[in-house]
Amino acid sequence: MIRLDTSPTPPSPMGSAKGPSVHLRVDRLTYGGHDLFRDLAIDFPGGAWSCILGPSGVGKSTLLRLAAGLETGGEVGPNTSATLPGGASLAGHFAHMAQSDALLPWLSVLDNCLIGHRLRGKISAGARKRALSLLDDVGLLNRAKDRPGTLSGGMRQRVALVRTLVEDRPVVLMDEPFSALDPPTRLRLGDLAARLLAGRTVLLVTHDPLEALRLGHRVLVLGGRPACPGDPMIPEGPPPRAVDAPTVIAHHAPLLTRLSQALELEDLSPESGKETPA
Repeated sequence: MIRLDTSPTPPSPMGSAKGPSVHLRVDRLTYGGHDLFRDLAIDFPGGAWSCILGPSGVGKSTLLRLAAGLETGGEVGPNTSATLPGGASLAGHFAHMAQSDALLPWLSVLDNCLIGHRLRGKISAGARKRALSLLDDVGLLNRAKDRPGTLSGGMRQRVALVRTLVEDRPVVLMDEPFSALDPPTRLRLGDLAARLLAGRTVLLVTHDPLEALRLGHRVLVLGGRPACPGDPMIPEGPPPRAVDAPTVIAHHAPLLTRLSQALELEDLSPESGKETPA
């Protein structure tokens, strides 16, 4: 299930092309009487990619769902919110790409890419041109008239990526956006997204340490129960970085160590084994 934000895009609260900072506050999120999050506050800098890693079930996807205002299946505390500078709501400012591609089977690839514009009542010539250009960028321009049922899983994920990019929002929430792609395509589309979303505020959930180090301005490892991130890892230089960039190589082993420690915390938790989202 994915919710498309059908609000018109208001002017940026920052007054510039740079994406706004996002403050995520979770006073409590409970599943079956156990806290997944408690007294959690994270600031995501404006105009930067924040990559979130951690063990399966720690709550990475749930953080994005909370930011997007989507149902989590748990009991959410009353002071949980995602806000922009000045306390403004995130509504109308974000695009959300979930793990599921959620393509509508009766629409063409192109119409799926433009579903947000359709729901808002108007598909402009500019939006259509942008969608076709993005489909060309991801290698699917020749499939624009096809139905999703004729596509492979990796192709469907590329369509979902185009649908997210064509929304042209200052804040972008992406949950494993490249997981169904083969490694060379994953690298190429990661580079494409980094280029097209330069200056936007991006929250990226991934299980791939290399991807996080290539694309992230900041890398956060979520661990423990209740879950919280440690100090951010900040690779040097602008993304996207080459796979053999010195900063990527230098941070790779320490990041794997952090992930192993987060997994140990999860295993040692008295609430481990409880059924929670990713």
